[in-house]
Amino acid sequence: MTTAARLIAALCLAALGYLGSEEVKTLMPEGTGFGYFTWVTMGLGWLCGWLILGPRAGRGVASTQSHALTATAVLVLLALLVQATNEMVRLAMRHRYDGPMEAFSAIFEIALEFGGHLLDAEFFLLMLGGAVVTGLLVELAARHWR
Repeated sequence: MTTAARLIAALCLAALGYLGSEEVKTLMPEGTGFGYFTWVTMGLGWLCGWLILGPRAGRGVASTQSHALTATAVLVLLALLVQATNEMVRLAMRHRYDGPMEAFSAIFEIALEFGGHLLDAEFFLLMLGGAVVTGLLVELAARHWR
């Protein structure tokens, strides 16, 4: 069911996905091709807001903050896995793997490599601050628009 809390959660996490992806672009090596990176991350943010955070809104500020942090963590992990899978497919099309199991295990190796770039204080503060603001806005939406 569509609620204001779901809509606000989806919009806020999509915006957080946009801001996070723009921050990640500054952390990656120069010359990295990003393609649809920002759009994919925004779409994942929308899904995390709509499916994870939105339905759990209205149970109190502390609960919503906890769910917002969870949804933000899921957003970061999903974005890592989706981008790592995309990179694995790109490398597989160049015949870099001997078999499907090697290609599948490469997804996690690539995700760990990409995750190493995210070990930055600014990125953590952006995600943490974005999750807190998102949680407050979603709780306000759940209280005022039923």
